Amino acid sequence: MSGNDGAFDAYRDDIEAAERRIAREIEPGARALVVAILVFVLIGSFVLPHTGHVRGWDVLFSTHGAANAAIALPQRVFSWLALVFGVGFSMLALLTRRWALAWIALAGSAVASAAGLLAIWSRQTVASGHPGPGVGLFVAWLAIILLTFHWARVVWSRTIVQLAAEEQRRKSAAQRQARTLLETLDDPQPPKGNGPGGSST
Repeated sequence: MSGNDGAFDAYRDDIEAAERRIAREIEPGARALVVAILVFVLIGSFVLPHTGHVRGWDVLFSTHGAANAAIALPQRVFSWLALVFGVGFSMLALLTRRWALAWIALAGSAVASAAGLLAIWSRQTVASGHPGPGVGLFVAWLAIILLTFHWARVVWSRTIVQLAAEEQRRKSAAQRQARTLLETLDDPQPPKGNGPGGSST
């Protein structure tokens, strides 16, 4: 029995390290395809007009009449947030399956969703003579909202798994400590030998 316990203890650190590594990863399953499609839709929205004839790429880099269209700060902020978090971090999270990157994609997409609402509102309240929100802006906003929803589901499901794994590790550690304590208490003490001046019967 002690030999089996020693063999298990030798591999215990490797097992726990593998559990921690798995806990840091996500498994989106079918949502990975949905997220990938939404990322490509978001990329395509930058080719569409976001206001008048100004496309999303023009909003990002202030080209092709973006200055003349009175592009406001909320629209630029939304475009960059959508590009960095909706496209960049979403692709990184899908490729690496890292929980931390998925969480960053979720947080950034949530902020971008709020910025998209402000961007549309800023185009609807622009001074007369300037175009309102274009189809590309609505497509990008809808895509980032859906990305936020799906990343939230992925991150939340992985968080539940992490909490369950952490609870299981705590229970296993407590059981090992209790077993070790019982083995120590049950181990008989070796008989004391007679000293040089001791007497024997």
